[in-house]
Amino acid sequence: MSLPLETTPLEVKGRIDAGDAVVLIDVREPEEFAIARIADAELIPMRTIPAEIQRLEALADSATLVVLCHHGMRSMQVTQWLRQQGIDGAQSMAGGIDLWSATVDPGVPRY
Repeated sequence: MSLPLETTPLEVKGRIDAGDAVVLIDVREPEEFAIARIADAELIPMRTIPAEIQRLEALADSATLVVLCHHGMRSMQVTQWLRQQGIDGAQSMAGGIDLWSATVDPGVPRY
């Protein structure tokens, strides 16, 4: 069974809380990451994703890659690209860190 292309922040939080193997990949720019971030998310700016493909493939062997950005547009593009490269265990987090802040953790600043 393949994963849906997109998941919600509440679903991601539930999977993390349940102990599921999830790796958060933040594809925003370092300046954005400095303003607001989710604990344990790894910053890999969108433009550098192709250079990280082998490492992402290895991570996807044992965990779901949840890709996030500010509102969900860049993460969707990256997720679609990752799937075209054969990484079926990648999902985009709908609404990005903005929706995470609104629905999961209001302590994460909105910008």
